[in-house]
Amino acid sequence: MSLEASLGHTFREPRLLREALTHRSFGTPHNERLEFIGDGVLNCTIALALYEKFPELPEGQLSRMRANLVSQPALHSLAQRLDISQHIRIGEGEEKSGGRERPSMLADALEAIFGAILLDSGFDAAQAAINRLYVTRIAQVNPREGGKDAKTRLQEFMQSKHLPLPTYSVERVDGEAHAQVFTVRCSVPQVDQEAVGRGSSRRAAEQQAANAVLNKLGV
Repeated sequence: MSLEASLGHTFREPRLLREALTHRSFGTPHNERLEFIGDGVLNCTIALALYEKFPELPEGQLSRMRANLVSQPALHSLAQRLDISQHIRIGEGEEKSGGRERPSMLADALEAIFGAILLDSGFDAAQAAINRLYVTRIAQVNPREGGKDAKTRLQEFMQSKHLPLPTYSVERVDGEAHAQVFTVRCSVPQVDQEAVGRGSSRRAAEQQAANAVLNKLGV
């Protein structure tokens, strides 16, 4: 599946997508200005989605949930799902230093893509693309958890007990390269708990495993 198909948006001006996928180490024009625009449309879209989903929540709680959803880890996870690392254009030095897989670079590129869609087809198109990518995450938001994901909540639980952090290990990877399924084990021997999660990315599987451990602990 092409990147445009995964995004659900076909660019009228393909140069905008190329620019969004161009790191400054590759040359100019690069994606930093598009990232600036993308950050704005992302924050606005997620704010609207949360505002509509949780009409009873105050501004402070909505802000915390939004911050978690638009954080670098959240964007990095989505960028991995879209396989952006295979499309991004970076300089030779960045390539040698592993920049293609750097979370910050991939998160920035995804924001730049949102900005590119906005310039290409307007706010509604950018909002639609973001909502498609975030539909599962928005559905899973629990106001009682302040928008924190399962791994964060499990980590904070362990820290509150002054115990070592959980460990995550990939047990297997199934499927073709474009449709892989990861199986990850989360182990917390200090409280005699472990669980297995499965997902289309390592991060998704880790989140599922962490959530299973939280359920076992009654957290």
